[in-house]
Amino acid sequence: MQTNRLEAFSDGVIAIIITIMVLELKRPETADLEALERLAPVFLTYVLSFLYVGIYWNNHHHLFHATQRVSGAVLWANLHLLFWLSLFPFATAWMGEGHVQPVPSAFYGFVLLMAAVAWYILQCAIIANEGRASIVASALGRDWKGKLCPVLYLAAIVLAFANPWIANAMYAGVALMWLIPDRRIERTLRGKEE
Repeated sequence: MQTNRLEAFSDGVIAIIITIMVLELKRPETADLEALERLAPVFLTYVLSFLYVGIYWNNHHHLFHATQRVSGAVLWANLHLLFWLSLFPFATAWMGEGHVQPVPSAFYGFVLLMAAVAWYILQCAIIANEGRASIVASALGRDWKGKLCPVLYLAAIVLAFANPWIANAMYAGVALMWLIPDRRIERTLRGKEE
């Protein structure tokens, strides 16, 4: 199977996720800066989640640009990823309204962790389908960032119960680590074309 239907479906789901997240933002009750200040945790959590969804969308685009065909396993692995991404609006709203409390911060980290695990499973399913000599396998290589992130998420989840601020800073740090797009696939594709 070609990848175009999977990509179109995933793009639609991700667009809906972003829409739901922004609809959760409530306008300030009054027209002063104090009202905005009270909404700062909700807004900052939205910004962080928007970055994460954007990072997943960007990397998903690159991943499937390098993928030649999909199988049933790849379709299910992609749905598994979309499931965890679809929990971002809930986790975002709870953490933002929880005003930096341990359980919502830990739950947010759990959703991030499970999305990272689902991403890894998706990569493995593509490589199993296309083989170790595939563009995706060549591009990913050792994938140190991909392996480091779950460790950081686990540490942040544990730290959320001691200091949610540190946990949230770690979530932001991981997002910043991925903010610069992963160029491995682009480089590999360019190398194959030359």
